[in-house]
Amino acid sequence: MPFTFHTHSGQFCRHAKGTLEDVVKEAIAKNLLVLGLSEHVPRSRTQDLYPEEADLTTDKLHMAFAEYVEEARRLREQYGDQIEILIGAETEYITDDSLKEMEQLRKRYELDYLVGSLHHIDGVPLDFSQDMYEQIVENCGGDRNEMFRRYFDSQLTMLRELQPEIVGHFDLVRIFHPYKQGVNDPLLTKEIRQLASRNIDYAISYGAIFEVNSRAWKKGLKDAYPQRDLLEEILQKGGRITISDDSHGKEDLCMYYDLLLAYLREMGVTKLHYLQK
Repeated sequence: MPFTFHTHSGQFCRHAKGTLEDVVKEAIAKNLLVLGLSEHVPRSRTQDLYPEEADLTTDKLHMAFAEYVEEARRLREQYGDQIEILIGAETEYITDDSLKEMEQLRKRYELDYLVGSLHHIDGVPLDFSQDMYEQIVENCGGDRNEMFRRYFDSQLTMLRELQPEIVGHFDLVRIFHPYKQGVNDPLLTKEIRQLASRNIDYAISYGAIFEVNSRAWKKGLKDAYPQRDLLEEILQKGGRITISDDSHGKEDLCMYYDLLLAYLREMGVTKLHYLQK
């Protein structure tokens, strides 16, 4: 009876597929213990819209988020006797105002939890495409260490301001980094590793749960997020972990959970944690 706390649907996310109800029905069919719904929070600046959202406005994004919460509550009412559903959201941190807006949304919609994720560095999405990723590197003067430095500094700010219940894809900054092909990984340097360790310590200090996110395999990485060097440190420090698929439609639900099970066993994991209402 697995679980996931990081899910999206095509109904409320342009790069996902299907409806939110599709996701719930698939979770029931797969006998999930708990299903966490975590659509992205709306962005409030036109320049932060993705290319796929060219026909949208920020007002429409905010309306869609309100519709998401309403639909999620309907589904929880309809299917609550078959599965426990938690209603949450995945964070965005683009500007300092993003964090203030996120806190307001959490209170307004009485969200059950947050997935604390970072998708931007200096306003540029880091996980949308290789080209945008390289644009961030260019904005950092071609210094990949500087890019990682900015990522972990921004992540710490997000963690401090929001204290999300779940820390999402902790080392997403590695997504398009060419260390997979043998180029040096900035996290092997003492300075960058210390920044990541600092963030791990802070998240543990307030009781966060780190997700082990299986979507990394879909992106060609060796391991789930976080990669094994950081997961090992989290475990050594007594950090709590859960599992998530970061699904973008019912087809992704429990995606690579077979690999995830093997990965957790290899890392010596004996206990998983999950949220309940």
